[in-house]
Amino acid sequence: MRPLSLDRLVPSYVKSFEAYIPSKPDEELKRLYRTHILHRLNNNENPLGPPPSAQEIIRKFSPPHAAIYPSGDSYYLRQKLAEKFNMHPDQFIVGNGANEVITFVIKAFCEKGDNIITGDKTFAVYEWVTIFSGFEARLVPLMDYTFDDEGILARVDKKTKVIFICNPNNPTGTYWDKERMKRFLERIDNRQIVVVDEAYFEFVEREDYPDCISLIDKYPNLVVFRTFSKMYGLAGLRIGYLAGNLDVVNTIRKTCVVYSVNTIAQKAAYAALDDHEHILKTRKYVREGKEFLRRELIRMGLPHVIGEGNYMMIKLPINDTLAYRKLMALGIMIRAMTGFRYPNYIRVTISELPVMEAFVEALKKIL
Repeated sequence: MRPLSLDRLVPSYVKSFEAYIPSKPDEELKRLYRTHILHRLNNNENPLGPPPSAQEIIRKFSPPHAAIYPSGDSYYLRQKLAEKFNMHPDQFIVGNGANEVITFVIKAFCEKGDNIITGDKTFAVYEWVTIFSGFEARLVPLMDYTFDDEGILARVDKKTKVIFICNPNNPTGTYWDKERMKRFLERIDNRQIVVVDEAYFEFVEREDYPDCISLIDKYPNLVVFRTFSKMYGLAGLRIGYLAGNLDVVNTIRKTCVVYSVNTIAQKAAYAALDDHEHILKTRKYVREGKEFLRRELIRMGLPHVIGEGNYMMIKLPINDTLAYRKLMALGIMIRAMTGFRYPNYIRVTISELPVMEAFVEALKKIL
């Protein structure tokens, strides 16, 4: 039997792509860094967990139901979303986290030679999925930590199929207001699909922030992403969704993998949508945490970027990877930002005040 020739079988764009290596489980990290505690401030999770209604769904799940396939298209959850946003259920697609719906969109519209456009310092999955699918990802530098609309428009050509706007942006927390978003959509003039990723939508309290789902009727090329991972605390169940014009969504649906969203996730998300009190409680601790960190960082003389969302960036006078290791030894897990093209920055998830106090004390020690 001849030896396996991977070099012949693997496409060049896959060969050139580096695999993402996730961190080890918490218990392994504690053992590795010899710490008895670990405050997770790296993934923008909600320390309150899911809303009480969703927690009750999870607790009461009957084990025999694990043998039964879930609704293949998240039927009841789509009905609920349609009621909430006064839309048709078929205008929604539910996926296994936001990563899956990103893949659905790119696969639906891109073919060989096509490109997508996004920011150079944003959620990296838009770029990753594009590259390992064999397409071109055009990255436009941010301007003042914000997506540059003029820069994006200058890169558009006949082969541009999708534009991804993260609003508010991860990791900078900046956002386009309603007027800027509408101006951009008008200038695109339905030539490309514009995806607005609103993963942190529920955290934003600014009156000028656009609710892009409400704009879908006017802009049929607009697709909006949202997730249950962040505000609703269901990151471990992996569930997100997209909304758009019916014809556009029906096209995207052709690329969907059905049965990818598990039963518990669907039921928990359904319950979570009604729990507004959970949103108010989360916003309160995020406001308090940001204000505390702002004061402390000013005292420490550390430059920082605080925008919307439940996170912020801090520029350190030392290497961010070194800071990660030193903070881990003190039981604090942050996100080193070199991978986001922000060397010597760290991103910190806003948590409840005692955890923020522990983070500041640890930061003082390592500096």
